[in-house]
Amino acid sequence: MSVKPPPDRLYGRIKGKKLRPRQEFLLAEFLPRLSWPQIPFGSTVREIWLEVGFGGGEHAYALAQANPDTGLIAAEVFETGICSLLSRLAPEDAAVPEVPANLRLFTDDARPLLRGMADSSLGKLFLMFPDPWPKARHAKRRFVHPELLAEAGRVLKPGGEWRIASDDPTYQAWTDEVLAAQTAFVVTRATTRPQGWPPTRYEAKAILAGRQPVYWSLLKR
Repeated sequence: MSVKPPPDRLYGRIKGKKLRPRQEFLLAEFLPRLSWPQIPFGSTVREIWLEVGFGGGEHAYALAQANPDTGLIAAEVFETGICSLLSRLAPEDAAVPEVPANLRLFTDDARPLLRGMADSSLGKLFLMFPDPWPKARHAKRRFVHPELLAEAGRVLKPGGEWRIASDDPTYQAWTDEVLAAQTAFVVTRATTRPQGWPPTRYEAKAILAGRQPVYWSLLKR
C-alpha cells in the first residue's frame, strides 16, 4: 500500500475539562505506583498483553480482573480516561489504594512503546474503537497502518492475537484494506462481538446510535 509512514508526533486530545481534586490526587499519588515501565510486573505474570488507547478503562479493567496471571499494559494519553481507570482501581473510600499485581498504565504514545518491545514478547494486543481519523489525509495517523502492522507481527508471539474493533465505516474499510495486503496474520472478521471480548462504552454508544461495529481477530502465524 502507498501511504505515508506514521509521524513521530501524538495527535488527539490529552487534556479535557478541569480535573476534580480526587482525580488530581490519583494522577499525582496513585498513577506513579502503576506506571510502566518504571514499575515492572511480578514473577507471577506468565505473559504480557497490551491495550492501545483504553478510553474509559472498562475493557482493560475487565481483562485484568479475568486474567490474574497475565500482565496487562494499558496505554492511554487522555487524562480524563486515565482518571476513569484509576477511579475504578481506587474508590473514593480507599485512602491508600492497593496496586493490582497484573495491571500497569502507560500514559504516552503507544507506538514508540511497541517499537521498543522485544520480538515475540506479547501474547495479545488490543485496539478497541480507536479514533476514526476519517479523512484520507489522516491515514498516516491511524494505529492500523502497514508499518505498525509489521511491528505488531514482530512483537506478538506465534499464535498471539491482535483484536481490533471499530464502528466507523471509514476505519472499517481502511482496516479491511490494510489486512488484505498482509500475510503475517490469519484474520477473522465478525459483526457480532466474539465470546470472551469484554464490552466497552464506545461499543454501547455506537449500537445505540445505529452504527454497526466490526470485530477483527488477527492470529499471528
